[in-house]
Amino acid sequence: MRIDIMTLFPDMCEAVMGESILGRARKKGALEVHCHQIRDYTDNKQKQVDDYPYGGGLGMVMYAQPIDACFRAVCEQTGERPHLVYLTPQGQVLTQQRAKELAGLPNLCLLCGHYEGVDERVVEALVDEQISIGDYVLTGGELPALVLADCIARLTPGVLSEEACFTEESHFSGLLEYPQYTRPAVWEGREVPAELLSGHHANIDRWRREQSLLRTRRQRPDMLERAEREGRLSEKDREFLKLNPLD
Repeated sequence: MRIDIMTLFPDMCEAVMGESILGRARKKGALEVHCHQIRDYTDNKQKQVDDYPYGGGLGMVMYAQPIDACFRAVCEQTGERPHLVYLTPQGQVLTQQRAKELAGLPNLCLLCGHYEGVDERVVEALVDEQISIGDYVLTGGELPALVLADCIARLTPGVLSEEACFTEESHFSGLLEYPQYTRPAVWEGREVPAELLSGHHANIDRWRREQSLLRTRRQRPDMLERAEREGRLSEKDREFLKLNPLD
């Protein structure tokens, strides 16, 4: 998969995308990431990328011209038009399901806004989708773009060691993940559940499923309700929940 990030702070994006799991995935060719400085594509001598908004008001608005020129350059490099996502608080809130769908695309381009955002004509002419990472406002679109890129990249084949690394995690299956433990078996008087030490894989799998159900009902009942509506719960799951009501 190829991800292009259009930003005013490419070094910030490179620093994150070059580290840890994503950095290793890039080095071995499982993931391709390119960060583009929007300022390099402006047609004014001062390299200015923003101006005061028409109609007055606080803040600055990013010009359409350098964003358009930068995106055209990305299209030339990829040989096709990538799906362009604008990171903005006004977008649809990111979900694991949407991340899975975007991970299936060969090319994805992320636009990082700044100041009061971008000229609305950019959204009208170029943007395919607007995404938010939550109902709050940040100083720029770089952090949301990096969150989205990380969320999508880790679903790309070859980035994680095994598919199970993400298929068993919270949200992927519609439930929260079960509790995890490591050594020692007893810490400060607290013991690892006996089921996990039994070596009986069927019992371990069932324990994990039950704990996932209990945790989701306790912490995110809305997710459990959605899982029920979508047919993700088995008869065995329903019977377990009925026999184990909330305290």
